[in-house]
Amino acid sequence: MSHEVWESGPLPPGVRLGRGVMLERRRETFAKYRSSRDPGLQLGDGVKAYTWTSFSVEPEGELYVGDGCVLVGASFMCGERIRLGRDVIVSFNVVIADCDFHPLDPQLRRQDAVANAPGGDLRDRPLLETRPVEIGDGAWIGIGAIVLKGVTIGAGARIAAGAVVTSDVPAGATAEGNPARVLDA
Repeated sequence: MSHEVWESGPLPPGVRLGRGVMLERRRETFAKYRSSRDPGLQLGDGVKAYTWTSFSVEPEGELYVGDGCVLVGASFMCGERIRLGRDVIVSFNVVIADCDFHPLDPQLRRQDAVANAPGGDLRDRPLLETRPVEIGDGAWIGIGAIVLKGVTIGAGARIAAGAVVTSDVPAGATAEGNPARVLDA
């Protein structure tokens, strides 16, 4: 099976690809990318983004994926900043989000839904609460895990399948569960 590579053709504005980047899907990968930053998305050398990987980046968001990362169907939801170090492996159906992407207040949530609906005006969106996510070199994130806003995952850490990571995980540690708890460090 051959994989599509972005060797030519237009990329969305603000997307920068390193050498040897492989993107298995084109259109769907960037369907929700709308960053106005330059760069708003940067994929380092040798990054592999396989089936169903998607980059949802808000107008003020910036997402950096370090050299040699492997993304196997991950969903990135970036309102401010998400940064992956080198050689990070992110498995299928993982969500990494630096924001809740909707207000918790019912009135503001309604306003946000209307602004995001077809025909809505994104300028009417209320401000979103964001906190950056940082993932260190060589970390592994298992199938279906969720990494939430403000989390730092240290270098070489392992996140078990299905974990919901709501707080920092030290370098070299393993975390599992909902909410995730550190098993060893």
